Amino acid sequence: MKFVIIGGVAGGATAAARIRRNDESAQIVMVERGPYISFANCGLPYHLSGAIAEREQLLVTSEEAFEARYRVDVRSRTEAIAIDRAAKTVRLRNLATGEEYDEPYDRLLLSPGAEPVRPKLPGIESKRVFGLRNIPDLDRIMEHIKTEQPRRAVVIGGGFIGIEVAENFHERGLFTTLVEGADQILAPLDYEMAAIVHAHMRDKNVELYLADKIERFEDKADHTVVYLQSGKRLQADVVVLAIGVRPETTLARAAGLAIGATGGIKVNEYLQTSDEAIYAVGDAIEVTQTLNGRTALIPLAGPANRQGRMAADNMVHGNQRAYRGTLGTAILKAFDLAAASTGLNEKQLIAAGADYRTSITHGGSHASYYPGAKQISLKLLYAPDGKILGAQAVGADGADKRIDVIATAIHAGMTVEDLTELELAYAPPFGSAKDPVNIAGYVAANVLNGSHELLDWRTLQGIDPTTVQLIDVRTAEEFELGTIRAARHIDVNTLREHLADLDPAKPTIVFCQIGLRGYLAYRILKQAGFADVRNLSGGYKTYAWAIDKQSNPDIFDYEDIKRRDPDEIEAERGGRCAIVANAGNRHTLNAVGMQCPGPIMKTYRAVDAVNEGELLEVTASDPAFGRDIRAWAKKTGNDVLSVETEKGLVTVLIRKGKSTPALPATSAAQLLPARDKTTLVVFSGDLDKVMASLIIANGALAMGKPVSVFFTFWGLNVLRRADPPATQKGFMDRMFGAMMPAGTDRLNSISKMNFAGMGAKLIRTVMRRKGVETPTALLKGLVDGGAQLIACNMSMDVMGIRQEELIDGVELGGVAAFLGEAAESGTTLFI
Repeated sequence: MKFVIIGGVAGGATAAARIRRNDESAQIVMVERGPYISFANCGLPYHLSGAIAEREQLLVTSEEAFEARYRVDVRSRTEAIAIDRAAKTVRLRNLATGEEYDEPYDRLLLSPGAEPVRPKLPGIESKRVFGLRNIPDLDRIMEHIKTEQPRRAVVIGGGFIGIEVAENFHERGLFTTLVEGADQILAPLDYEMAAIVHAHMRDKNVELYLADKIERFEDKADHTVVYLQSGKRLQADVVVLAIGVRPETTLARAAGLAIGATGGIKVNEYLQTSDEAIYAVGDAIEVTQTLNGRTALIPLAGPANRQGRMAADNMVHGNQRAYRGTLGTAILKAFDLAAASTGLNEKQLIAAGADYRTSITHGGSHASYYPGAKQISLKLLYAPDGKILGAQAVGADGADKRIDVIATAIHAGMTVEDLTELELAYAPPFGSAKDPVNIAGYVAANVLNGSHELLDWRTLQGIDPTTVQLIDVRTAEEFELGTIRAARHIDVNTLREHLADLDPAKPTIVFCQIGLRGYLAYRILKQAGFADVRNLSGGYKTYAWAIDKQSNPDIFDYEDIKRRDPDEIEAERGGRCAIVANAGNRHTLNAVGMQCPGPIMKTYRAVDAVNEGELLEVTASDPAFGRDIRAWAKKTGNDVLSVETEKGLVTVLIRKGKSTPALPATSAAQLLPARDKTTLVVFSGDLDKVMASLIIANGALAMGKPVSVFFTFWGLNVLRRADPPATQKGFMDRMFGAMMPAGTDRLNSISKMNFAGMGAKLIRTVMRRKGVETPTALLKGLVDGGAQLIACNMSMDVMGIRQEELIDGVELGGVAAFLGEAAESGTTLFI
């Protein structure tokens, strides 16, 4: 019997080898359009950084080796251009010579894979815009890196390939920007799980734009400008498109084979197409999702290999083996984290109208007392009858093992109750006596038997805090580091003594850091007669990740960007500070809980008390402290060695520098740097004053001057979004927000002749008739022109304004930030 296979790599090459093992007498022809019949396409991004050092390591086998071992007639650089189903022939074209001929078959296997999505955008044919799907694509990118020495990379798409490319560009030393059209990266994860990866990418200084799409590309002499639909412009020396893939069905469609509703080749349970002599496998086919029975496109290497093996058996022996569907188990390395998933996520369950429950737990990769334990965040999704519907895990160690266990449990038809009884390998260096999988099963089982009622972070956001008792049951120290607005603090250890202070008839929500102490508080309250009690799933940890600003825009100064220092890259890989500091004479300072300018003042006094060259580590909870301390250090002659942000705390390492000597009066003017910057302070929210400040700032930009605009008190309204995301606020903060205008279009007062608000309307009409730019357009001009927009963090706190309510491109700063900008300015205006 003669078998012709179209396409190599995972599905086709696997099928060819399996056919030979099944039938030594079979005639096998394998056709591959590209130059390589089998390569590790999942490993391509890792050659960009050198993690996979040699290109040849990506080649699984050569044409000659495959032919020698399996006696397969391999024809690379040959394209299948048509199928004559009646004659049972395939029209082939030799891409080297252009020769065309017909190849007969008894059984035909289609394994053409998927093609990358490449939208028809203006400028997409730029020599700096690449895809990454195969070895030739990789070669083109590597040649560009070698010859052009790029500094700035833009990656389009936040899926698996996009994240891997972004990571490896960053590891290579490029300043890397990732753009994703959805509001999160990694579609298999739910939002709050993806938020963990967002935070990690921010910590790695990857510029991240979410809910934004590419509009066009424009080549300049030495770079390409990437235009986003939001109006943002990015500069890039190399761009990689990783928007996604779609099934390669050109040949199948032309042959009249049935195509499924999802766009993939339609196959039956034996992987047979609508033509009984033709089979199909891999990324080109439509599969059945194991759990919901719906058809789907799930382009993964593992299923493609299994399908190739199974199709080979059915082609040789007749249809004996049925493909049971694809579960969709996958994992990704995202810098220091692994993000893994199996089964269905919430988006899919909601779309299917399914009744489901979820719970989030945070555990250790192994026993906490053994060194090196890392946190694993695990989300479990399950039906009311206990059937496991899906799971997601994110962590630096052990996420793969837990998802593999749960994927196996789903395959075996196990329930969440069965997870509690799994006997998993345990020793302190490898696991815990209660494994995270067991813990997830315990929580889910308690939810289903009614002994534990959970509330997710999104539902909590939508609740009016005046209608519930929100209780933080963590320690006083944890409460001081940050909590949910309107929460009342009662340590779980003293909760029993404070039951009389609570209303048992009022709905009560409890939370702790990860959920365990919240569960204990829940049980205490329920048994004390509290009727309506719920525990926050995943605790404050999940809540804080989910409500944080997810994107990380505008972190690069494109005009002054250089390749990252090799020592910095190597130090980051080793998990240490890029600057090796003096090991001795290291002091610590706790400035947690202090508002600006408290941390700066406390740091100043501490630095003043130490000796030159000694180190001071400062920890603060003020989110603007990182920016403020850099400005302060620059002006005081001290060195900031590192700034790290983790879980709402900013940790800074400072080395005391030499005292700057006073300059002689006769030489001061000569030695001081030229001060050509313009700094404005916008205190007022009056339309005319705001217009004046924005016009002056745009004028300074037009003259080529650096511009910084510091917004404080009523001026903060200029930076507010017209449609901010929902945030949890107390009564006073909500009242302030309701009374103040949100954004430049809603400024409703002027400083003179206001006429109860009519003055602002009149002046807008006059400006429109005179062709004067609107304040919104002027503000956008500042953002696009690279001006620094700084919001006073202290004023924001006083007025109840959150960072997520501000427009993109705004930095937080305090007194030190303003004074640092003013000291470099030739013009400083207060409006």
